[in-house]
Amino acid sequence: MLQLYIGNKNYSSWSMRAWVLMRQAGIAFDELPVRFDGFDAGSQFKRRLQAVSPAGKVPVLVDGDLAIWDSLAIAEYLAEQFPDKRLWPEDRAARARARSITAEMHSGFTALRSHCGMNIEARLPEVGAILWRDQAGVRADVERLVDMWGELLAQHGGPMLFGEFTIADAFYAPVCMRLATYALPLPAHIADYVARVQQLPGVKAWVDGALAEADFLAFEEPYRARRA
Repeated sequence: MLQLYIGNKNYSSWSMRAWVLMRQAGIAFDELPVRFDGFDAGSQFKRRLQAVSPAGKVPVLVDGDLAIWDSLAIAEYLAEQFPDKRLWPEDRAARARARSITAEMHSGFTALRSHCGMNIEARLPEVGAILWRDQAGVRADVERLVDMWGELLAQHGGPMLFGEFTIADAFYAPVCMRLATYALPLPAHIADYVARVQQLPGVKAWVDGALAEADFLAFEEPYRARRA
């Protein structure tokens, strides 16, 4: 049985990508949660993760004696191991485009990711309004998302970016959660896509797990003093 090491569901966007991909695709795995208690070398989190991965980060997929870290490497490994799941689009050009936008998510959108930390449990429209006003990088990242998603949804007819659910949708699922948490302004057709992603069974299952965590990590939430 595959094993997937993940962090706190409320906060860990990279864990969410791999977990949602596997859950939504119907790939069986054992979930191994590792609570965030800090990320320094002496933290329990680091010590436990470095026993299975030299990077000491989540997610980590373990298949027998093989450990795969980095969410994109995990996605590619799963696509190879489970070709029947069609985790990438079948069409060659669409597949290349899907890989491109997934890699863009993996390495880009730094303003949105740094200013709008994932926090599924929270509702932070006031914080989002200030960020939207003051952070040009956040506005630019959202503009890029609107252009990208709008073009793909129009081209492939929805409901997902390439018609059916793919790795690309799994990678942008945490972005959808951020957009919702901070109530960042979106045109209607993009807001509809965000809502559809939130309704995916795999995403709903992750959100349910996040809401069930009775955990408040102050270092993850500099904008408030306690969990609502």
